[in-house]
Amino acid sequence: LPDNSEECFYEDLKKEAKTTLEYQVLSGGNYDVDVVIKGPGASQIYAGQRKQYDSHTFTASSDGVYSFCFSNEFSSFTHKVIYFDLVVGDESPILDRMSNKQTALTKLESSCVNIHENLNVLIDVQTHHRNRESAGRNLAEMLNERVSYWSVGESIIIVVIGIGQ
Repeated sequence: LPDNSEECFYEDLKKEAKTTLEYQVLSGGNYDVDVVIKGPGASQIYAGQRKQYDSHTFTASSDGVYSFCFSNEFSSFTHKVIYFDLVVGDESPILDRMSNKQTALTKLESSCVNIHENLNVLIDVQTHHRNRESAGRNLAEMLNERVSYWSVGESIIIVVIGIGQ
């Protein structure tokens, strides 16, 4: 997200669709961003001011195009890298029989469902750790750059003092 700008993403949602927006600023400035979610007719659903990360879940009140806007207008010098995940609707059952009627599952079917749910949790945890690793790497690279400049400056001062003596 460039400095002094706003980026919007659009999604066509159906009425009663459960939607979750999760976002996190990975690098740039104070790691904060403004977020606005608007429904059809520009009705504001959510507004987050200068947040590093957040998650918002809502149910679409009507059919139409919803906008998800990230703003960096308050920052005049630094661009930002933002991760966001938009989840629309519920996941369909992994077994066709499960959606039609209530029946007892065999041991194998229940194990499959359990493994599937655990893998979904694992994917969320991996994404979280990937984002944290990326933010940490960006911080380490920035610190390395500053230490390198400081070292070059000190070396120049030592050479100047040596010549002066």
